[in-house]
Amino acid sequence: MAASGQAVGNAAQEICGLDRILEALKLLLSPGGSGSSSLQVTKHDVLLATLKSNLSALEDKFLKDPQWKKLKLLRDQIADKAEWPQNSIDVTWSFTSQTLLLLLCLKETMIRLAANFNPGKPNPRTPEVAPALSPDALSISQQKTVQFILQFVVTLGICPYLMPGVGVPLRYRTEFGAVVQDVVCLDAAPDATRRLYTSCRALLNVAEHTSLGSLIFCHHFGDIAAGLCQLGFCPTKSKLLTPAEEVLTEEERTLSRGALRDMLDQVYQPLAVRELLILQGGPPQSCTDVKTQLRCRAPAWLRRLCGQLLSERLMRPNGVQAVVRGILEGAGDKLTARQFQRVATTTFITLSRERPQLAAKYLLQPVLAPLHRCLNTAEIPESYRVPGTILVTEEELCRCIEDVFKVYVIGNEPLTVLMDSLLPVLGVLFLLYCFTKQSVSHIRSLCQEILLWILGKLERKKAIASLKGFAGLDKAVPSLHSLCQFRVATQGGIMITIKEAISDEDEDEALYQKVSSEQDRVEHLGDLLSLCQECGLAGDFFIFCLKELTHVATENEAELKTKPFSSKSLLELEQHQTLLVEGQEQKLLVLQLMVVLCERMSEQIFTNITQVVDFVAATLQRACASLAHQAESTVESQTLSMSMGLVAVILGGAVQLKSSDFAVLKQLLPLLEKVSNTYPDPVIQELAVDLRITISTHGAFATEAVSMAAQSTLNKKDSEGKIEEPQQSSHERHTDVAHSHLEQQQSHGTAPQPGLQSDAPVTPQGVNEPSTTTNQKSGSITTEQLQEVLLSAYDPQIPTRAAALRTLSCWIEQREAKALEMQEKLLKIFLENLEHEDTFVYLSAIQGVALLSDVYPEKILPDLLAQYDSSKDEHTPETRMKVGEVLMRIVRALGDMVSKYREPLIHTFLRGVRDPDGAHRASSLANLGELCQRLDFLLGSVVHEVTACLIAVAKTDSEVQVRRAAIHVIVLLLRGLSQKATEVLSDVLKDLYHLLKHVVRLEPDDVAKLHAQLALEELDDIMKNFLFPPRKLEKKIVVLP
Repeated sequence: MAASGQAVGNAAQEICGLDRILEALKLLLSPGGSGSSSLQVTKHDVLLATLKSNLSALEDKFLKDPQWKKLKLLRDQIADKAEWPQNSIDVTWSFTSQTLLLLLCLKETMIRLAANFNPGKPNPRTPEVAPALSPDALSISQQKTVQFILQFVVTLGICPYLMPGVGVPLRYRTEFGAVVQDVVCLDAAPDATRRLYTSCRALLNVAEHTSLGSLIFCHHFGDIAAGLCQLGFCPTKSKLLTPAEEVLTEEERTLSRGALRDMLDQVYQPLAVRELLILQGGPPQSCTDVKTQLRCRAPAWLRRLCGQLLSERLMRPNGVQAVVRGILEGAGDKLTARQFQRVATTTFITLSRERPQLAAKYLLQPVLAPLHRCLNTAEIPESYRVPGTILVTEEELCRCIEDVFKVYVIGNEPLTVLMDSLLPVLGVLFLLYCFTKQSVSHIRSLCQEILLWILGKLERKKAIASLKGFAGLDKAVPSLHSLCQFRVATQGGIMITIKEAISDEDEDEALYQKVSSEQDRVEHLGDLLSLCQECGLAGDFFIFCLKELTHVATENEAELKTKPFSSKSLLELEQHQTLLVEGQEQKLLVLQLMVVLCERMSEQIFTNITQVVDFVAATLQRACASLAHQAESTVESQTLSMSMGLVAVILGGAVQLKSSDFAVLKQLLPLLEKVSNTYPDPVIQELAVDLRITISTHGAFATEAVSMAAQSTLNKKDSEGKIEEPQQSSHERHTDVAHSHLEQQQSHGTAPQPGLQSDAPVTPQGVNEPSTTTNQKSGSITTEQLQEVLLSAYDPQIPTRAAALRTLSCWIEQREAKALEMQEKLLKIFLENLEHEDTFVYLSAIQGVALLSDVYPEKILPDLLAQYDSSKDEHTPETRMKVGEVLMRIVRALGDMVSKYREPLIHTFLRGVRDPDGAHRASSLANLGELCQRLDFLLGSVVHEVTACLIAVAKTDSEVQVRRAAIHVIVLLLRGLSQKATEVLSDVLKDLYHLLKHVVRLEPDDVAKLHAQLALEELDDIMKNFLFPPRKLEKKIVVLP
C-alpha cells in the first residue's frame, strides 16, 4: 500500500503544473466580504470572513474538482512531511499554514520541471532564435501573485509574533497591518513562538529555489532576519522550564542561529547591512507614549547582536564597501558616487592622521605603486627590460592619478605623511603632465591640480627644490627612469613602457627628440608657474633663476677652456669634458628658463615687499659682479640705475614701511656699499651712500638725492611706459615688472590708508598705460584713457604711435562701446597713419582699418574703394597699395557676407587692372583672386568679364609681375571652387585651359610658367574627379510612390 501511494504521489508531481498551483494561490487571495469598512470592528470581521471563505473555497476545489486532485495529493504528501501544526481555531494561522504548503508545492514542482527539462541542441541555421525557456520560469503576472502571497505570509505568520522593539511593528506600517495585528489570536494553539519558527523555516525552505529566493529576500529579508534573531538569540524568561514546557528546543534555537548566519552570507551584503542597521535601531529618544517608546528602542540583546553581525559583515572581503553601500545606496547614482568618494577620502585622511605608519604602508604605497615602479631610483627587473614591455598599464595609471587627486586634492589635508609620500613621485607626475599637453587627455587637469596643490602646500624650500627638478637643474630629484617612456594607449589613455633600443641611424633623431622635449618641459613649467603667482611661488622661483643667471654671467670663461692634461689619462680627460658639457647645459637651461618666465609671468608675480627687495638685491648683485669682472655694458648700467631707482622709490614713500621691512631692506647694505666703492660714476656712488644711510636710519634721514632718484624713476616709467616698447631686453622686462608694483605702492603712499600692510600683494596701477588696457573687459575703458591713446596715435615717436594704433585695434576687436562711438575719428586716424613710411606704424594702421571695416562695412567700405580707385594725384601709389592690403583683409574677414558687396568690389578691382601703375594692377588682380575664390556660384554673370580680363592681361601685359598675378588668380579660382569649378566655370573652362597651355608654351617668365603648371594640375584633378568620381560604399533607400 505504501508503495502504491508513493507511486500516486510521484505521478501527481509529474502531472501537476505551475498554473494549477498559482490558481490555488490566487484563490486564497480572492477578495471577500461586503460589509462596510467605516468601523474598525467591521474591518476585522471582513478580514476573518474573507480568510475563512477562501480556505473553504480551496478545500471545495480539492474535494470536488477532479482537475485539482493531483495538486491535492502533492499538498497532502508535503503536509505529511511537515512538522508543524496546520490547523488552529485561529483562522489567520490556518490560512498561513495552507499558504506555506502551497508555496512548498510550487517549489517542488519547479525543481522537478527544471530537472526534466531538455532544451535540445540549437539550430545553427537560425542562430538568432532565442533559446527555449525553462518550464520552471515564472511570468511577470505569476511573480506578482507569488509576491502577494509572500506578503500575506510575512504579515500573518511573522510580524504579529515579533517582540516589541524587534523589527518594525505592523501597526506602524499600513492600515491593513494594524487590522492584522488585532485579529491574530495569540492565545490559541500553536504557540506564537512555534508559529514564528514554522513560518521562518518554511520560507527559508522555499527560498532554496533561486528565483523564489530572490522574491523572498528582496522584499522580506528584514522581517525574516528579525524572526530568526528572536528565535535564536532572545534570552528565555526562566531557566527552570522543563523540556516539555519549552516551546523551542535548544536544537531548534541552534538551527535558527545557523539559518540566520547562512542567510546573511547568502544575500547581497549591502542589503544585509541596511536591514541589520534598521533592526539595531537608533540612539535612545525621549518618548512619552509607551507604544512609541517600544517602537523607538530595540532590546539590548538585539542591539548587541546586530552590532556583532555588522562587525562580521565589515570584516568580510569587500566588507567596508558593503557597509558603505548599505548606508548610501538608494540616494541616486551621482549623489551615491560623491558620498562613496567622501567616505573613502575621509578614511584615508583619518588613518593618515591617527596612524601615519599604517597609512603609508597599506594605503599610500599601494596607491602610488604605479608611479614608484617607473622611478629612476627603482630597480626594474630584467624580465621587464625587454623593449616595448608595458610597465604600467593604462588602467593602472589612470586609476592611480584619479585616486591621488581624490585623496590629496579633494581631501585637502597637508599631513606630513601625505606630503612625504607624494614628494618622490612629483618628477614623474610633472613629466606625465607634460606628455598630456601634447594631445587631448582626461587626466591632464588632474595632474595639473595635483601639482598645484602639492607646490602650494609644501615648504617654500622644498617647493623650489621640486621646481628645480622639474626644470632639470637638479638631477638628484627622482624622475622617470631612463628606460621608461610614456605612450598613448589603445583606449585613448596613457601607459608607461620600456623604450626601444636606439640604433646608430636614429641617434640624430633621438638627440632632436631630447632637445625638443627639454624645450617643451620648460614651456610647460612656465605654464604651471603662471598659475602659482598668487601664492608667491612663481616670484620666489623667478628670483632663484635670476640668482642662477648671475652665476652664469660672472663665471670665468677661462675655466671653460681645455687646459693641457699631459699627466692625466684619457678617462680623466673625458670625465672633465663631460663635466664641462653638463655645466654648459645647465647654463643654457637657466637662460631658457629666464626667457620663458619673462614671457609667461605677469606683473602679479611679486606678491609682497620681500620679493621685490629680493629682486632688487639679485639685480644689484649681478651688476656688481659684472663690474668686478670688468664686463660693464649698457644693459648692466641701465639695470644698476633702475635697481637703485627702485630702492629709492621704496624708501621715498611708495610703501608704508614697518620695522620688519627695514630688516629686509638691510640685506641691500653690503651691495650698496660695494657699488659706492667700485662704480666709476660719482653720482651713482653718492646715491648708493645716501641709500645706505636712509636704510640704516629706517628712513629718519633721507637726502634730496634719494627723492630725486625716486621721482626720476617714476617719471621715466610714466614717459616710457605709456605705450609698450616693441623691443625690450629680458632685464628691462624684469625691471618693468617690479616697477609696476612699486607704482601701485606709490598710489597707496600718496593717500595712505589705515592698516595698510607692506607685505600685502602689490598690483600694478595700469591707469596711465594704454597698452595694459587692452586686456580689460569690454566696457571698462574710460574717456580719459581713450583720449590719451588718441593723442598717442599722433606721437612723433614710432613705438609710441604704433602701440597706440594696436591698442585702438584691440578695443575695436573687443567691441568697446566708447571706441566704436568714435568710428569716424578712428578711421581718419588709421587712414592718416597709412601714409607713414615706417612698417611698424602702417601695418598697425592696416590692421585697425580692417577691424573697423569688419564692424561697419557698409559705412567704411565705399570710402576705401574710392580711395583705392583714385588717381596718382590724389594719393601716392604706396598709399593705394596699403589700401589694397586693407581690402584684401576685409574680403577675408567678411567670408560669405562678401556677396553683399560683390558689385562694387569687382568693378573696382577690374578698373584697377587697367591702371597705368603696374604695382596697382598686380594688387587689383590679387584682390580679385581673393574675391572670386569666395564668391563660388555668386560669381554668376561676371565670370565672362573676369575671364576676358585675365586672358588679356596674361597675354598682353608688359610687366612680368602683372602677368604672374593674372595666372595666380586662376590658381586661386580653381582651388577655391574645387569640384564646383565644372559648374561655375562651365562656359569659360575651355578658354582658361587654352590660356594656361599658352602660358606654359610661350611665357618667358619661369615663375608665371610655374603658376600655370600648378593651375593645370588643379584643373586635371578637378576633371578626373568629375569624370571618374570615387566610389562610395553606401546604401540608398528609395521610397516608391
